[in-house]
Amino acid sequence: VTKSWEDSTLNRIVQLTEEGQLNKPKLQRWLDEFGEHYSKVVVALSLAVALLGPFLFNWPFFGNSVCRGSIYRGLGLMVAASPCALAVAPLAYATAISSLASKGILLKGGHVLDALSSCQSIAFDKTGTLTTGKLMCKAIEPIHGHLDASNGVDPSCCTPNCESEALAVAAAMEKGTTHPIGRAVLKHSVGRDLPVVAVESFESLPGRGVVATLSGIKARDNENEFAKASIGSVEYISSLYRSYGESEQIKEAVKCSAFGPEFVQAALSVDKKVTLFHFEDEPRTGVCEVIYTLREKAKLRIMMLTGDHESSAQRVAKAVCIEEVHFSLKPEDKLNKVKAVSREGGGGLIMVGDGINDAPALAAATVGIVLAQRASATAVAVADVLLLQDNLCVVPFCIAKARQTTSLVKQSVALALTCIVFAALPSVLGFLPLWLTVLLHEGGTLLVCLNSIRALNPPTWSWADDIRQLVHSLKNHVSAKLNSSSDCSASTVPL
Repeated sequence: VTKSWEDSTLNRIVQLTEEGQLNKPKLQRWLDEFGEHYSKVVVALSLAVALLGPFLFNWPFFGNSVCRGSIYRGLGLMVAASPCALAVAPLAYATAISSLASKGILLKGGHVLDALSSCQSIAFDKTGTLTTGKLMCKAIEPIHGHLDASNGVDPSCCTPNCESEALAVAAAMEKGTTHPIGRAVLKHSVGRDLPVVAVESFESLPGRGVVATLSGIKARDNENEFAKASIGSVEYISSLYRSYGESEQIKEAVKCSAFGPEFVQAALSVDKKVTLFHFEDEPRTGVCEVIYTLREKAKLRIMMLTGDHESSAQRVAKAVCIEEVHFSLKPEDKLNKVKAVSREGGGGLIMVGDGINDAPALAAATVGIVLAQRASATAVAVADVLLLQDNLCVVPFCIAKARQTTSLVKQSVALALTCIVFAALPSVLGFLPLWLTVLLHEGGTLLVCLNSIRALNPPTWSWADDIRQLVHSLKNHVSAKLNSSSDCSASTVPL
């Protein structure tokens, strides 16, 4: 057992679902508070109309054939102005959350819908989010500190050779990992005849790499100590070398790599010998359509935030049609970038990611969206939106649904207030009988409910889209009716 149930990803998903039922949007909290005071005011006004009406307006207490009584008018005001319609106005939030859940999208609460609808920017992590995350190791290349046979030196600096030793060490260090690079290393090592390597004093440094001691392998400079090994980004590995000249040599060797700069790269340092791993990653299917929709329909500023080097980041960005790219970012760099963009643009920022490296940025963003199937428990813990489907195509749907919902709630509030005014005033003035006041009041509440359940409809980006969707639905309905009628007519024709 490595952790308790409370720390598991599944438990975090359960907690997220429960929080989604408890956390209320700002408008709903305001309506709850407003409704409490509003109800008291309505009762007080109704009593005032009933008791003071005869003295101020010469109404009788009880009605007669000429004039409705003040008590009757007070009852009418109490019925017409009661906040039932206002109370159900936030029903659209619950309806939208239910609609999203049916598509595998979990929200922390209705307040997330408000936040989503207000955001003007969206940032994507690269590996595992914009790309498949299923990296494949294409090459292992010794680049620094290895003995060179061309200079007349013994080439057997590694056992059995440099590539095999590097792969064996990397696989031992990455055992049990959830990181895409670690999984690719382990997959590449399966079925190969590699030396046995054991590690101890293991330490993970999020956003940088992994450090361990190799038990059984003596250090080159001191046989009384075991060799140290580190695997991670090129920037991290080069920073381990105190000599500026040696650090620059490693970076230069990476730039001059025989395999070019297009691959995703990770470096391994074992006893001052550096080996470069090259991985290939492919963009997800349909990502270009998602980016196009977010840019052209949602009118969002789109950017990529990644820890990978520039060439790899630019290659993926070009493939998925993203123009703004920020590369070679550590977790704290992503965090600072998210904060800076939120301050600059206003309106908030959406962060989409999946790994532990993204957790600080996800927490700092206005809305953090996480792909649950690939996400770490830390990322799930800070997520505002959890996508149970491993598919980015639902991100535009989620944003469109949020905008649709906030619009419907505003409509519902306006509709509720209109019904209250049009029912309350005529009732106080004596133009409406009590039974009609009740019908208007309940009718207004019903209209608000019907308007709220429109959140079950597929969301659109504009009124023009709404009209096109309505026309399309009517055409389908009429076509179905005509087909049904023709089938019935055909069945009555005698043989």
